[in-house]
Amino acid sequence: MTVIDMHSHFFPLSDAAYAAAAERDGLPWLKRSGAGEGMIMVGSKEFRPVREALWDPARRIEELDANGIDLQVACATPVMFGYTRPDAEALDAARRFNDAAIAICAHNPRRLKALAQVPLQNIDFACQEASRAMETGHLGVQIGNHLGLRNLDDEGMLTFLTHCADIGAAVLVHPWDMMARERMPKYMLPWLVAMPAETQLSILSLILSGAFERLPRSLRLCFAHGGGSFAFLLGRVENAWTHRDIVRVDCPKPPSAYVDRFYVDSAVFSPSALQLVVEVMGEDRVMLGSDHPFPLGEQAIGQLVGTHDRLSASAKAKILGGNAARFLALEEAFAE
Repeated sequence: MTVIDMHSHFFPLSDAAYAAAAERDGLPWLKRSGAGEGMIMVGSKEFRPVREALWDPARRIEELDANGIDLQVACATPVMFGYTRPDAEALDAARRFNDAAIAICAHNPRRLKALAQVPLQNIDFACQEASRAMETGHLGVQIGNHLGLRNLDDEGMLTFLTHCADIGAAVLVHPWDMMARERMPKYMLPWLVAMPAETQLSILSLILSGAFERLPRSLRLCFAHGGGSFAFLLGRVENAWTHRDIVRVDCPKPPSAYVDRFYVDSAVFSPSALQLVVEVMGEDRVMLGSDHPFPLGEQAIGQLVGTHDRLSASAKAKILGGNAARFLALEEAFAE
């Protein structure tokens, strides 16, 4: 059985010139502090302490070996998205980071793959970079779940998602720029409260707007962190759709009818939560995702799925690798 972790992150090392410019201009860059540790900086401000598996592919492979992971897919740390930058600058940054991702994967291309980032603030540029990235070896793209006040049902976003379907790019939707930060100044509450809500919002924006009726079924779409709060609250949404016409005005089918249009990962950290996600989504729509190598990620990658006492061996095989091979269009590469 091939084990695939389809949700992890990277941050490339910066040369001195880029680091100096980023520090001056308020952009993200990586500052190494020695002993395998570093700090993601945004301009001159510290953003998050990190460790070397985030930028060192050799160390990453060591950790994959220790966890029995055959293949890991890495994507940008969301602070790298650059959605508020001028269009041309964001496109240039996306190209720089995407090329860096391919260079990291070149350390062991059988074990490491990447999802690209794109400048979503300009849909033409985003489509252009997604196409270029697929040609240079990426398996798809990672995007943020919104752009300012624009959710995924925005016409431009739907144009981009349709383009991804057309070029065969898998899409991972990752929450970022979380809501109501002013009410959550401490304890990482934006990551613990708003991040799951942001993900549910992005899923419901596609369901309740009727967007899934317009998007091609060939689109391969995944929402991070088990789909956030979606699985737990689907019953509430279904009840609202049934009894309130203002909820279903643009959505012709019950919300539960659309769970076969997207995937979620397994990064929920609780056996009971994983059980609920599998029951709601189905065992064919959940994939191993660790959020490695961050502290909020799964520390023993795959353990939650592998040791789950209520999942069948067949379900575990699908979640640990089979579903991701299909999602990432790698079935032939890992055929027995």
